Amino acid sequence: MTASCIIGLDYGTGSARGVLIDVATGEQLAGHTHTYRHGVMTRSLPDGLSLPRAWALQNAADYLEAAEEILSELGRGRHIESIGVGFSASSPMPATRDGTALSEIHPGEPHAYVKLWKHHAAQPYADAINEKGGIFLKNFGGKVSGEWLLPKAAQIAKEAPHIWSTTDRFIEAGDWLVWQLTGREMRSLGFAAYKAQYSKADGYPQGIVPGLAERLSVPHRIGSAAGRLSKAWRSRTGIKGRAVVAVAVIDSHVVLPAVGAVSTGCLVGALGTSAVYLFLNEQFRPLPPGIEGVAKDGSVRDLWCYEAGQAGFGDTLAWFVDAFPRGADASESFSNYNRDAAGIEPGANRLVALDWWNGNRVPLADSGLTGLLVGLTTVTTSSDIYRAIIESLCFGARTVVDLFEAGGLAIQRIVLTSGLAQNNPLLVQIMADVLGRVMEVPDIAHSTAVGAAIHGAVAAELVPSFTEGTTRFGARRFDVYLPNPKFAATYDVLYHAYRKLSADETIRHSMQALTGLNAKLDHAFG
Repeated sequence: MTASCIIGLDYGTGSARGVLIDVATGEQLAGHTHTYRHGVMTRSLPDGLSLPRAWALQNAADYLEAAEEILSELGRGRHIESIGVGFSASSPMPATRDGTALSEIHPGEPHAYVKLWKHHAAQPYADAINEKGGIFLKNFGGKVSGEWLLPKAAQIAKEAPHIWSTTDRFIEAGDWLVWQLTGREMRSLGFAAYKAQYSKADGYPQGIVPGLAERLSVPHRIGSAAGRLSKAWRSRTGIKGRAVVAVAVIDSHVVLPAVGAVSTGCLVGALGTSAVYLFLNEQFRPLPPGIEGVAKDGSVRDLWCYEAGQAGFGDTLAWFVDAFPRGADASESFSNYNRDAAGIEPGANRLVALDWWNGNRVPLADSGLTGLLVGLTTVTTSSDIYRAIIESLCFGARTVVDLFEAGGLAIQRIVLTSGLAQNNPLLVQIMADVLGRVMEVPDIAHSTAVGAAIHGAVAAELVPSFTEGTTRFGARRFDVYLPNPKFAATYDVLYHAYRKLSADETIRHSMQALTGLNAKLDHAFG
């Protein structure tokens, strides 16, 4: 008898990954990764048209190419019960009424493409929305980020009205992918609540962007079935079986059931290109100041999920080893830097950094902020700097934890997941030391894709709940990192310095002025 399987798709910033899981045993049978043909477009469009600074676009066609390759590789000739999708966010895109990406119709128009989460050119529009204010900001700390859907819609409407006028649907790329796979537009409550400030009581915010309301649609809570894989996609991929497709989920949120985070009091840190921290609670409490947002049924059913994050994490370390290599490739450079940094005692490098290389999410929600390194001397080494950057990332995480607890949310357990958590034990140990808390790292491959697969299993009613999905398909073992108490006092001093620097308005104004200068120079010489 042919085994029944489920598939989870994880669409990240630079590539998509899929996993194939046996329904009966919970075993991962296969995995496949596809790198996007056009990657992240920061310099030019496919036709060569130059892009301004702070732009980050993607080509929706790359998502379909990835889906066809991954689903064919994993599912051809197999009986597939369900497919789940996790997708990086906020990455909205304009489309026609039948779901055609506008970039297919207007390939030379930058505003017709997917605006990736780290597209920071929309920040001025976020600032304008925040200045105007509104009740919809209550559960989002009184402000939206330039990374989210509303400011990106405002940017298109203002800067490219001809594109906005031909946009019938403005939709998160994850929702769009599900639409393509099923032939049905079924939006996710996760995307809508966290990235477009949707609430069940009030719907989407009104009066922000002309005509936005009719370009959106009512979302559905996570774990809902969007439909079955269409006949066209079955033909393209060779997939058999029910192939129920779940509504899409934010990639950092979709991982929760794969790492055992389905109960109150658990904080999960998804340490990827950026970092996202998710705290689950049965009872609603007002959003703590500085935390990004809160919603129910957008991450795990019947639980409130509070979200915070750092705009740069793994990409900051990747930038450093790329700019200052110490090996034949990135892997060797990381190995050498980690080895040397592990031998540096906390405080011995006499450095403190701010982790804002890609802007700040918490607590300032300002993508115009930049990185900072204080304490450089003529004896500073590249390994000293590398260690300081890792510590700054951990200080940013400690800020998040402090804000949660100051708001009355009791953290009982911390789980770290994604590639960095599994592949960089030095970083996890420093995180434990800086926070003074136990860190748990699940021993599970491709956890985000597995989380997506569990969402699909819930949608197809293969399991009755996310708790059961975790038991059947999630992590079974965890690596535990204990904090070293002898470093606590030193890290308290360094963290105090970090907080003073991050609170300094003169420093922030200088960063913003430099960001503004870069924009002016781009305009003058573009």
